[in-house]
Amino acid sequence: MSFSQLGLIPSLVESVAAEGYQTPSPIQAKAIPAVLAGKDVLAAAQTGTGKTAGFSLPILQKLNEGQAAKPKQVRALVLTPTRELAAQVGASIARYGAGLKLREAIVFGGVSINPQISKLARGVDVLVATPGRLIDLYNQNAVRFDSLEVLVLDEADRMLDMGFIHDIRRILKLLPAKRQNLMFSATFSKDIRELAKTIVNDPVEVSVAAENTTAERVKQRIITVDKKKKPDLLVHLLKENAWHQVLAFSRTKHGANRLATRLSSESIPAVAIHGNKSQNARTKALDDFKKGKVRVMVATDIAARGLDISKLPYVINVDLPNVPEDYVHRIGRTGRAGESGEAISLVAADEAKQLQDIERLIGQKLTREVEDGFEPGHDVPQTPAQIRTPKPSSQRRRNRGGRSNVAKDGQGKTTERSGRSSSRGDNASGKPGRNRSRSSTANNPNRKPGNANSNRKPSDNRSGQRSEPNGNR
Repeated sequence: MSFSQLGLIPSLVESVAAEGYQTPSPIQAKAIPAVLAGKDVLAAAQTGTGKTAGFSLPILQKLNEGQAAKPKQVRALVLTPTRELAAQVGASIARYGAGLKLREAIVFGGVSINPQISKLARGVDVLVATPGRLIDLYNQNAVRFDSLEVLVLDEADRMLDMGFIHDIRRILKLLPAKRQNLMFSATFSKDIRELAKTIVNDPVEVSVAAENTTAERVKQRIITVDKKKKPDLLVHLLKENAWHQVLAFSRTKHGANRLATRLSSESIPAVAIHGNKSQNARTKALDDFKKGKVRVMVATDIAARGLDISKLPYVINVDLPNVPEDYVHRIGRTGRAGESGEAISLVAADEAKQLQDIERLIGQKLTREVEDGFEPGHDVPQTPAQIRTPKPSSQRRRNRGGRSNVAKDGQGKTTERSGRSSSRGDNASGKPGRNRSRSSTANNPNRKPGNANSNRKPSDNRSGQRSEPNGNR
């Protein structure tokens, strides 16, 4: 089947061909006809399967058939959880629609709002936005939605993970009741389906893979190691295998900075990317990484959904994520668009619980390996024989009130949260220190009784400017 057989106009078919795509991916083959027919769509597809084109191509075609947007009005709205994802989606839409007389805009925080206001003043046909900045613009009377035809929630589950539920509901109240609704995501938990019931109407459900599964083309490896030796092992693996273009994940911002510094000191060009970095710094870091100026980019989970790096060969989890679904999204940065990839996780004994949750989520056991010279003093227990699917992490968060993942520590500094808990310590600090934990994180001696997050408050200040999780305003 070709793109033209899906009903796309020649201009869009030519744009897709210019991007190097000749045959629609499964998600595109199923979603494009449904969107063109004006149906609401609820689509689940693994990251890297082409779901952005799955909604953007038919939207562009439908908008091309109508009248141009009036001043300050938006005809199609795409909401994304992070700046990086907004930039990625917006760039794709601009390329696909290059042959059409449509106006696009991308708005997110971390940059000046004035140029965004100026661009919206003429009206835009497609607006890609993060929730907080969109609400800022609406409050400043820079954008209106009277002419809105289509709403897209991209990575809807991540929006809930990051505490955007209240912003989403607030935005929904601003939109006209009569509109087409599309929800695209890599995973669909029960909470997402509950949200979908309030948005989509009699949707066409599209799924090209089992929920919460990892890409088949990604080879997954688990290397057990003591926590204090993780930075040394990372350096060893990079030098021993001569790996280039490696995306490494750290659980915390400080951990990412320390790892990047350590790698650079070992003559391995590296850069860190996380929510404390300015948008310009993040854009430059990603650009340098794509161009091969740096071998390793160390990221926090802010980047797990928003990075699109062509043919990325390696992902290394220096720390396992607290939320098992984030593992799926992290390793989904490799093995994209039919390419193969490798995901290596460095796992210490106190991460056994996280590893077991991941294995239950993806429905498979991952073989533990040991690297010569880095044998751990504490073994990582095997997951029990029977793998059962756990309660979705978003359901575990239900009582958190959808609040932001930015919290203030005792010194007023911002810490980055994604999921069930906020990690205060760096699992890969590069500093010596004995790992005394003998089992899972449930027995972590540094963990205090009670709910460590019980006194935290949402980061939505009331002074006029809003702060989005992980710096994504």
